[in-house]
Amino acid sequence: MKNQSTIANLDWFSVLLYAMLVVMGWMNIYSSSLPLEPNGIFDLSQTYGKQLLFIILAIPLIIILLSVDAKIFEKYSSIYYVLGILSLAGLFVLGKTIKGQTNWYQFGGFSVQPSEFVKTTTALFLAKIVSDSQINLENFKSQLIALGIIAIPILFIMMQPDAGSAMIFLSLVLVLFREGLPSWYLWTGLISIILFISSLVVQPYFIALIAFLIMVVHFIFNKSIKRNPIIYTLLFFVITGFTFSVDYVYENVLEPHQKDRIAVLIGEDVDLKNEGYNLNQSMIAIGSGEWYGKGYLQGTQTKGGFVPEQHTDYIFTTVGEEWGFIGATTVIITFVMLFMRLLYLAERQKTQFSRIYGYCLVTFLFIHFFVNIAMLIKLFPTIGVPLPFFSYGGSSLWAFTILLFIFLKLDANKVNEW
Repeated sequence: MKNQSTIANLDWFSVLLYAMLVVMGWMNIYSSSLPLEPNGIFDLSQTYGKQLLFIILAIPLIIILLSVDAKIFEKYSSIYYVLGILSLAGLFVLGKTIKGQTNWYQFGGFSVQPSEFVKTTTALFLAKIVSDSQINLENFKSQLIALGIIAIPILFIMMQPDAGSAMIFLSLVLVLFREGLPSWYLWTGLISIILFISSLVVQPYFIALIAFLIMVVHFIFNKSIKRNPIIYTLLFFVITGFTFSVDYVYENVLEPHQKDRIAVLIGEDVDLKNEGYNLNQSMIAIGSGEWYGKGYLQGTQTKGGFVPEQHTDYIFTTVGEEWGFIGATTVIITFVMLFMRLLYLAERQKTQFSRIYGYCLVTFLFIHFFVNIAMLIKLFPTIGVPLPFFSYGGSSLWAFTILLFIFLKLDANKVNEW
């Protein structure tokens, strides 16, 4: 009866959008990795064959998630979280280093990236803790607890090092604002990012002068709040100190590949045969598709292998080249429809746990989507973030599938009210 109730109450529109993205993703993986002499779509020596196997294996995974009691996701969330952290810690002993990052377990010809699955365990535990009646995010102690849950996996991931995945986990802070986290956290983060990038483009003396003038104007004209000159002075010195420290951090803390990616973003002259190659080729591929694309399996940049890692982080370049602006827009609209649907489902949840988990899901999906596409059109540094349900990889596909269908199970576990 429970399974029948789940099937009846399941949000099939979300399932349809999920299936559409997975199918379109595989079609583009097939195009971007098709050899001159293909041996069929089930050829496991090719990435498209492996991805098809991952998709097929995702089906029983979905059935299991929809069959189990929904209460186990909240009841055992702390255990899932601990196991997730242990899987990250185990990488330093048993992990395989690929391209300077120790973030994979190797099993024969397949690899597993635990950080992908830890997104689900962190989201479940964060939802459990924040929904606790004793937690109030207006209280500093509660803020530390919630932020600590997010910070622990980030610390392990940064040690791998994998700045891209760490940034994805950091986005969970956005969920906390929906639950009452003070807005000054958000403003502090945004201002820090703006100051960091600005300090690389213009002289820090100029930024300090602008900050000084803004604070003077704010102090003189903003009479709606209690003004303390000591606070303003301390804030000015903090901003100035941060601004002047950016150059040191950029030159002595960031890795060379991280500096190269930032240099590309801010428009510095880069070698198009080295650090600027991937981005330049991706923009050429997307732009060459024009309105209607060159046709499926007809992309010259794709077939020529000009875009590295095209089946993973750069999969959207295949869409742009072969499907054109119309096709790329269709994919984007499909993603947006999924986001909007999941937001609607999250808002109608009867429990705070389910609502918070739903927002964690949407945040993870949206940040992946936004960063992946933005980095291909030079709006964001290249940091190796896959496009959900689209990019090649079993870990990515299964992790996002688990993340999504746990929420759909939670949503189906109640009587829907329309």
